[in-house]
Amino acid sequence: MRPFSFTKAGDKATAIKVISEAEEGKFIAGGTNLLDLMKFHIMHPAHLIDITGVALKNIEALEDGGLRLGALVSNADTAYHAEVEKRYPLLSHAILAGASPQLRNKATDGGNLLQRTRCYYFYDPATPCNKREPGTGCSAINGYNRWHAIFGASEECIATHPSDMCVALAALEAKVQVTGPDGDRIIPFEDFHRLPVNTPEKDSNLYENEMITAIDLPPKGFSENFTYIKNRDRASYSFALVSVAVGLEIKEGEIKEARIVLGGVAHKPWRNKEAEALLENMKATKKNFENVADAIVSEAKAYEYNQFKVELARRSIVRTLMQAAKTEE
Repeated sequence: MRPFSFTKAGDKATAIKVISEAEEGKFIAGGTNLLDLMKFHIMHPAHLIDITGVALKNIEALEDGGLRLGALVSNADTAYHAEVEKRYPLLSHAILAGASPQLRNKATDGGNLLQRTRCYYFYDPATPCNKREPGTGCSAINGYNRWHAIFGASEECIATHPSDMCVALAALEAKVQVTGPDGDRIIPFEDFHRLPVNTPEKDSNLYENEMITAIDLPPKGFSENFTYIKNRDRASYSFALVSVAVGLEIKEGEIKEARIVLGGVAHKPWRNKEAEALLENMKATKKNFENVADAIVSEAKAYEYNQFKVELARRSIVRTLMQAAKTEE
């Protein structure tokens, strides 16, 4: 056990002040990922700032018709919130596909966005890992890479982002509210997480001394035509090999808007807007869905043990689109 100091912050200003002054400080709320990382000696924060006392635990309506999720609302409370179930069922379904009831009761919405990859090499200090120790190499590229990325990877890292919730948030085009020493700012969800490129140790564009305060959902929730499908090794408490979140707007039998986001296949939720555009003003048919799926997976790059993911992704996209469109054709 490595020693660390501890502060309990009662408001945002105190939390930001403490982390700005602390050396190697980290916020802690649910702690469902951070404590594991500390136990496995992957992260060694010298100071923990408990933010569970900060007033960020509400879900409230926005003036534009959207919904604001406080960063400290639990995943369970979010999934079962009446407005989320009614207006954003895609998000509710995605959250309930993740983790276990016990973890969802403890984990927070803000923390879900910041969880680290579950790459086994990242969790093993005996192996080289650029994400854990930049410059040492990526053991997964030539190792056992069954869980790893087929999109957006680099020679530095082929890890995947583990969240189910984030896949749905990307499809909904949520916005992340953050605060720090320089004030508040808004990060569009598609810009929140990063691809590894040559800095795989950086998972997001959140600064070290900033904290997430809320996640804003837009008015459009695709409550009529949506589906979240998660392929995994077992039925529960397992991370996605490939997941797909789909939201469709259909009018008079034609698709007016399509959003397709994949999880378990990249360093961030993976979306191809050019492929989505192929469905605009098209009929919701299996053939059209297959064309879109082919366009998406055409950019895939598989490794020795995860080549199955390409076909699994293609079939999952078609299946998810068909379920969202409520068609069997």
